[in-house]
Amino acid sequence: MAHKLLLLTQENNKYRELLTSHNLPELIILGDDPSSVCEANIWFAEPQLAAPLLNLGNELQWLQSTFAGVDKITGSRQRRDYSLTNIKGIFGPLMSEYLFGYLLAHQREHAKYKQQQQQQHWAPGSFRTLQGQHLLLLGTGSIAQHIAQTAKHFGMKVTGLSKTGASKSFFDHVDTIDRLADYLPKAHAVASILPSTLDTENMLNETMLALLPAESVLFNLGRGNVLDLDALAEQLLHQPQQHAVLDVFNQEPLPSEHAIWQCPNAIITPHIAAPSFPEQVVEVFVENYHLWCQQQPLNHQVDFIKGY
Repeated sequence: MAHKLLLLTQENNKYRELLTSHNLPELIILGDDPSSVCEANIWFAEPQLAAPLLNLGNELQWLQSTFAGVDKITGSRQRRDYSLTNIKGIFGPLMSEYLFGYLLAHQREHAKYKQQQQQQHWAPGSFRTLQGQHLLLLGTGSIAQHIAQTAKHFGMKVTGLSKTGASKSFFDHVDTIDRLADYLPKAHAVASILPSTLDTENMLNETMLALLPAESVLFNLGRGNVLDLDALAEQLLHQPQQHAVLDVFNQEPLPSEHAIWQCPNAIITPHIAAPSFPEQVVEVFVENYHLWCQQQPLNHQVDFIKGY
């Protein structure tokens, strides 16, 4: 029996080329015309593009998201009568590069020395090492585990917080996320890699942000809804020694009028910490497609109730 595949991405031509090169058995890649939505039993899609079309997918049995985050299609009012898989296992190295690139630049005062260079000014600053510093990771999944492993290379102490508090590799300590307030005051750097769920909504609010040490660095790499951006902007203005590196936001693009743009101790990047490379995404799909044809459980299955 042939399977019909619908592509719903901003790079359909690239994905069509890559998928065709794999010569997957009994797979027909449909065109981009509207009728394909009704015909396809497998969707290969970006969640935000799939969301408004879900109820038109009469034959939909399995949707492979090209992103890790699937909150756009796991809402309580969305249909759940199909298998949903996402992308995992490829973002850890990219997130580590992003986090430690900025963290090391901050610790080694790269911006200060660049400014001094322009002024032909020779003045050694205050050397700081990551060795012995405390990294607090909100989330302990595959991405967080890779970051934790990298942190151990630099001699950092790593604590992870998760819903269950179950121990994970590369962490010195793991606890439950409801004890967040106990760990924030001890952290030199905090990074959220949490998904967007009802439980994570506004977790880093004004009260929690006020617990951060004066010279801490906050990273938001998971989802924008975790962080109260208004409260953070206000705090950064009054805490010039604190820093924040932000890659995800509730509204993207971030509105030009938001106060966070004007904070000299904030770095804003346009959701680029860990882009999905098509070649890697296709590898995940190909492995899952073979499992699908063999009627075996799929990798990275999403729990609609949990949202991840």
